[in-house]
Amino acid sequence: MSMDIKQIQDLIKFVSKSGVNEVAIEEKDFKITIKTNQEPTYVTATVPSPVAVPAQAIAPAASVATVTTPAAPVQETSNLITIKSPMIGTFYRSSGPDKPTFVNVGDEITSGKVLCIVEAMKLFNEIESEVSGKIVKILVNDAQPVEFDQPLFLVDPS
Repeated sequence: MSMDIKQIQDLIKFVSKSGVNEVAIEEKDFKITIKTNQEPTYVTATVPSPVAVPAQAIAPAASVATVTTPAAPVQETSNLITIKSPMIGTFYRSSGPDKPTFVNVGDEITSGKVLCIVEAMKLFNEIESEVSGKIVKILVNDAQPVEFDQPLFLVDPS
């Protein structure tokens, strides 16, 4: 397993917003440890391959406004895209009990549109879409706990 700079930066952003203090990934030829303590995130990476990661390319992620979710195809319906939770927390469809929902079934969305909020450790993280399309199904109920990588929405990109 080897990670490119974008994947490392995405992992830093995820860790800084998830509320965990340390994440370590270790494979036979790759090791990365990310530690956070409400301060900027620090990364230690050792890559014993000929391709070295420049130290200045791994910048600390001090403050991140939003967390975006990666989209993956759904196995049962090949034309739909699943938007998954980037963290463990509580799923909210609106910014407050008396506020309108961010999206509903049938809504057209664009990349960057806020779809929901996942609250983790008293931090409210806006989850943005990385795809454009139409919301086909909302897979989680409001105020329901969600797991990391749990499917939240099905989107028809056509």
